[in-house]
Formats: sequence, structure tokens, C-alpha cells
Amino acid sequence: MIARKRALGVVFCILLISPWVLGSTIQAKAETVKFKLYNYRVKAVIDQIGDVEDHVLGQNMRRGFFVTDNGEVATYLGIYQNDIIKTSGSFKGYVTITFSDGSKIIWKAEGTMGGTSATALQTAGGKSEIIKGTGRFEGIKGTVTTTTKYLPLEKGEEGQKQIIEGTLTYTLPSK
Repeated sequence: MIARKRALGVVFCILLISPWVLGSTIQAKAETVKFKLYNYRVKAVIDQIGDVEDHVLGQNMRRGFFVTDNGEVATYLGIYQNDIIKTSGSFKGYVTITFSDGSKIIWKAEGTMGGTSATALQTAGGKSEIIKGTGRFEGIKGTVTTTTKYLPLEKGEEGQKQIIEGTLTYTLPSK
């Protein structure tokens, strides 16, 4: 009889503690945010490689505005390295999105680009990995997918403006 009461007590304790233990290991639900990013080039260094015709390597800094589908606005800083032959190539870089409360999301970007001429790139796209967050995004993990449209180069402009549409898919650690 005492053994039975003790066994029931152990089962009761396990049932009482299980939701607390199991609940703490549940992963946070993935969030998805669609956005548009409007930006322009502020600095560039572009060099001819010389191995084949129209092969250039460039480093660009771009600034602009990041607008989420729910209307939140943040600033954008992108630093990229491009490797282009004639009208297409690849890019790698880092993006920092800074929100009005000072929170940041930083991702490593990679993708491809192409167009009808080296000075009139028309599209780019890529998939990126979120590498860091600060403030309300501390501990963020996730990915970013984007497609980019270039606006025509206007007289006096050194680089084309871009409109980037994308999706952030991320999780944050439980608080």
C-alpha cells in the first residue's frame, strides 16, 4: 500500500513538472515579414580585371530605407562586392537594417545579377543568412530572400537606384 502511494506520488510529480520542462524546450514560432527596400549608391570603387573583356570587380556602399509590410520604417546600409563579366555576375555583402528604437538586423547577402549592359543592370536576386541582431532582435536566426530591380541610370548619377522586394523569415529566442 505504501509502495503504491509512493508510485502515485512520483507519477503525480512527473505530470506536474513535465509541462514546465517540456515547455521550456519548445522552439519559437518562425515569423515572416515582407519588405521593400529603396536605396542608392553612395560610394564605389570599380576596377577592370583585364583577363576578359568587360570583367570588373567593384565594391559599393548603398544607403536607403527599409519598409515592412506593416509600415515600420528603418534605415539601410549595404556594403557589397560585385564580380561582373559583361552583363552578369555575382555579389556578396553585408546589410545592416537599423530601426527607430536602435534595434538592428544584420545579414550576409549573396546572389546573382544581370542586365543588358554593365551600366544598365536590370535584376539581381539572392538568399541571405541573418547573422546578428541587437535590441529587440537579440539572438535572431533566419534567412532573407530578395529580388532587385534597378531604375534607369539618370544623367549625372554614378550608380543606379534599386528597389528590392524581399521576405525575412526568422525566429527569436523565448524570453
